[in-house]
Amino acid sequence: MYPAIEDHGIIGNLRTAALVSTDGTIDFFCPLRFDNPTLFASLLDEDSGGSCSIRPAATQYRRKQFYIPDTNVLITRFLAPEGIAEIADFMPIAGNAEQTVIIRKVSVTRGKMQLSFQCRPRFAYASVQHTTSTSSKESRFDAAEAGALRVDSDRSLSAINGDAVSELDLQAGDQATFVLTYARSANQQSEWQVESAETSLQDTVRYWRNWVAECTYHGRWRETVVRSALVLKLLTYEPTGAIVAAPTFALPEQIGGIRNWDYRYTWLRDSAMTLNAFMRLGYHREAMHFMQWLKEIASSETFAGELQIMYGIEGEKDLTERELSSLQGYEHSHPVRIGNAAHQQLQLDVYGAIGAAAWFEVNAGMMIEYDRWNKIQSVLTALSRSWTHPDNGLWEIRGEPREFLHSRLMCWVAYDRAIKIAQLRSLPAPLEQWRETRDKIYESIHTDFWNEDLKSFVQSKHSRDLDASVLLMAQLDFISPADTRWVSTLEAIGKRLVQDASVMRYDTGTGVDGLPGNEGTFTPCSFWYIEALTLSGEIDRARVLFEKMLGYANHLGLYAEELGLSGEHLGNFPQALTHLALVQTALALNDALEGKPGIRARAA
Repeated sequence: MYPAIEDHGIIGNLRTAALVSTDGTIDFFCPLRFDNPTLFASLLDEDSGGSCSIRPAATQYRRKQFYIPDTNVLITRFLAPEGIAEIADFMPIAGNAEQTVIIRKVSVTRGKMQLSFQCRPRFAYASVQHTTSTSSKESRFDAAEAGALRVDSDRSLSAINGDAVSELDLQAGDQATFVLTYARSANQQSEWQVESAETSLQDTVRYWRNWVAECTYHGRWRETVVRSALVLKLLTYEPTGAIVAAPTFALPEQIGGIRNWDYRYTWLRDSAMTLNAFMRLGYHREAMHFMQWLKEIASSETFAGELQIMYGIEGEKDLTERELSSLQGYEHSHPVRIGNAAHQQLQLDVYGAIGAAAWFEVNAGMMIEYDRWNKIQSVLTALSRSWTHPDNGLWEIRGEPREFLHSRLMCWVAYDRAIKIAQLRSLPAPLEQWRETRDKIYESIHTDFWNEDLKSFVQSKHSRDLDASVLLMAQLDFISPADTRWVSTLEAIGKRLVQDASVMRYDTGTGVDGLPGNEGTFTPCSFWYIEALTLSGEIDRARVLFEKMLGYANHLGLYAEELGLSGEHLGNFPQALTHLALVQTALALNDALEGKPGIRARAA
């Protein structure tokens, strides 16, 4: 029986992350790096994927899960008539980059409780065999080139069918500790000892609380905003500053369907939103670290016009997509894909995203380097010849390329922000040519993407289909929130794409994406819609919808990419774009409620 996607918390160490279900099972974990092969993947194959579980022997008990406030230390609590037990799960932040450590501390706080510990590693997407050796309080799993896992405990361990198990009989005040250390080689010594687990816990709590203390936001919904910030920090790969779209792959957008993608990479289109969120919350170090990663990505290309839409967390360009046969998929949703073929797609919006990020940087008081400015100019020269081309668009369709409104809008952003940068910093530029191209794009959007019958901007050139990506038009300062065309567009989207507080990306029934099946409502679009209402002055309605959307979060305040018909979470989890959109919407709505609707950081 697969747990619901939303029935999970996340722990991490700023290099990778693990999901822990409400039944005390680590059922998804890629060691060392977000994009490494899995060690535990029972979330994608309950039989063969591998897991690490701690469960009560009792059959009747209740479960609760929460974070120690202002931290990413996760508590899973079991409440039974005979007693109460809880697990503290965390990853120490400091340590050897060649090792990943998960510490699981079990304690009984009332009465007594019998629990079972079982560790079932399955290396390299459950495709590689391993050997097991167990002594009294230590188990070792060696999979040769796929790495090694060591389990240390202050309780007796035994081996059953190659797995490590321990039976616990604890009274109030008793504790048991399990330290899981993954390393590239079985010969590497673990840096973490069972005896120091309590010190490690306190150090980890202190780290996260010190980080939260840097947050400068004290408006409405602060607790929700802080939790989203903690998620975004967890999804950051500290060595480079890159943020993965999600720590998981192949979690389905439709149960039993084929829309199962790998999100363990960094999308450039999220850059301006990421910078805006971190800067407005007071996390300047994270914003600048991510900006430096963007700069290095741009400078790594021989010609900036060749930018991909996504990269690996250390700038990798080859993200070849393939299907795994070793994992059956969440509730048999297959294929199970790793890699992402969209990295080879033409998506013209990426250049607007980079331009918006550069404008954000300049607004923050920084200068644009000589070589980088030349590269920006070369991008715009290339874009002057390609902005009318069909592409795969924001939603990375796998059908026939089209001329999408959002792609054209972001081409406008690329020129608009470059013009503003040149003027603000007195940089040399062919401003007349740029203005001419920018104005042509502006006219094209108003003539080729406006449907008079629908009284709405539409998804693609001369189509009749609506698309939630148009919700970004006002946020990007392309159109006034009071413009009659914008007001009627917002009304049309509300009628055709909005279900209560949830918003669909587009109508999958049109076949535009070239894929069979359907999907849930797209949670980032829901927050975009609420921000659009806010900018258009519908503040009371926006607040109601925002607080309704907060009610769709899981028990920890986390969101997957989509919501199904019964409110279940679908797609990869937790998703950075959703939490970015939540933060921006909360800030915009709080400003409006404070009587400052015109004040917001212009990230784009």
